[in-house]
Amino acid sequence: MAARWLGLRAAGLAQVLRAAGAGRAPARAVGRSVLGVIPRPGLAWRPSRSGSSSAEATAAKAHDDAFLQWFLLLIPGTAFGLGTWQVQRRKWKLKLIAELESRIMAEPIPLPADPLELRNLEYRPVKVRGHFDHSKELHLMPRTMVDPAREARDAGRLSSPAESGAHVVTPFHCTDLGITILVNRGFVPRKKLNPETRRKGQIEGEVDLVGMVRLTETRKPFVPENNPERNHWHYRDLEAMARLTGAEPIFIDADFKSTVPGGPVGGQTRVTLRNEHLQYIITWYGLCAATSYLWCKKFLRRPPAM
Repeated sequence: MAARWLGLRAAGLAQVLRAAGAGRAPARAVGRSVLGVIPRPGLAWRPSRSGSSSAEATAAKAHDDAFLQWFLLLIPGTAFGLGTWQVQRRKWKLKLIAELESRIMAEPIPLPADPLELRNLEYRPVKVRGHFDHSKELHLMPRTMVDPAREARDAGRLSSPAESGAHVVTPFHCTDLGITILVNRGFVPRKKLNPETRRKGQIEGEVDLVGMVRLTETRKPFVPENNPERNHWHYRDLEAMARLTGAEPIFIDADFKSTVPGGPVGGQTRVTLRNEHLQYIITWYGLCAATSYLWCKKFLRRPPAM
């Protein structure tokens, strides 16, 4: 009897446990029906972050738009600054041109013997007296003849018929100063480069000359090196020219009145100062106005009327 009673108790306890297990099944079913998925053991459900992500993306886009707005404002600001700088440059260039013109038109002064005094006298007319040493002449080449009348006629043409040649640089012993300087006598065509072909133009004896002071040059890009052995000089290197001829590093361009029949054509000083600052002013201020208009149109749009 006791054994039977214990068996019944065990059977009842097993039914109670099965009933408890069966009671959890509906909870899983409810979970599947509500969420559409079966929760995995050990994982907790977390709410979706889609709303916060959208807000962060919107804030980041607004920040990028603000940065782009102020960055693009640099374009009209920079253009305005460059235009203002060109205004100042134009004032400086006009003053320089006026000073140069007044220097060129000034009365000739006696040539200073000290080369240091000549540093501030470029393009200033000076007068000298002495004689040439034709045995040591140098050739600046290639050169074309400075002819204002021809250049005015050829203005606007795509090609120029100007003949190529050289400038004849000859040592000149100054009687009053007791020194030898270098004088650019002027232009000769290539066929007259040999002094034997222009014997009539080789002046002998003392002469009075007026010329413009010129300073030494530095070699520009793409300009060949001077070749003293072949007597081909492409730019004025006064120190090298003076060493070769035994002259002082003083150089003048003889004026047109020094020209003699059969000799080099004087007056070959080319005075040009580019003054394109007005074009730059219009360009930069025009760019400033255009980009300012576009910036305002894009970033300062009025809100739609209610």
